[in-house]
Amino acid sequence: MRKSHPIRRVVLATAATVSGVVLLLSLKPSSDPTSASAAGAAPSAAAAGQESPQGGTGTAGTTTVDGDATQTQYGVVQVRLTVAGGKITQAQAIQAPKGGTSDQKTALSVPTLNKETVAAQSANIDSVSGATYTSTGYKQSLQSALDKMKEAAASSSSGSSSGSSSGSSSSSGSAQAQAKTVTGQVAQTQYGPVQVRITVSGGKITKAEAVQAPSGGTSDQKTALSVPKLNQEAVAAGNADIDSVSGATYTSTGYKQSLQSALDQAGG
Repeated sequence: MRKSHPIRRVVLATAATVSGVVLLLSLKPSSDPTSASAAGAAPSAAAAGQESPQGGTGTAGTTTVDGDATQTQYGVVQVRLTVAGGKITQAQAIQAPKGGTSDQKTALSVPTLNKETVAAQSANIDSVSGATYTSTGYKQSLQSALDKMKEAAASSSSGSSSGSSSGSSSSSGSAQAQAKTVTGQVAQTQYGPVQVRITVSGGKITKAEAVQAPSGGTSDQKTALSVPKLNQEAVAAGNADIDSVSGATYTSTGYKQSLQSALDQAGG
């Protein structure tokens, strides 16, 4: 048997060793520092994107106020206001007449009334032609929401100034004490009792409502027709010298009598 040359064995062994080293290096995972830093940066960017909206202050100081639900001949109207920085930024009717022709009238009037409210920043807005009852109910509910805004602002103001001066605290306290609710005496009419409740602040009527009114039969229609108008006129006039509603003379007369007794009790 022929023996291999010693030098040849050394060469073959060396070649095998080099091949093994090359093979091991080709199997080692990449450790590119550029790719590693990119992988670490991606989660941080995503986290920053999620935190940014949460840290915003766009909704700070924004409040929502619901006015009283106002009954009209065709249904209930209730207004909700969104207020920021003491100004109305949005108005919407969360209740409005519906069913039959009321759907069309509501769709016609409410968007216009909402827009006018934001523009006027008050309840001094025009009624929408063809939707008088809805407009009247809207304005009454809007006024009650505005009154609540003022009360909340006055309460916040008096609370923030109470620690600065005892004199100012006394003044704000007396101003709040002037706001009160008074219910007039029951006035009997040919068709049923009428009783008025008013809220008085600073010597002025800020709200008027009929807690009792004739009901049943045609009285329901006359009450729905007259009471919202009488309430609005009482607030506008600030006294009982208001016009009777045509077609509801007895209800109007009883309303004014009860209203006057409430004013007498309030000292106005």
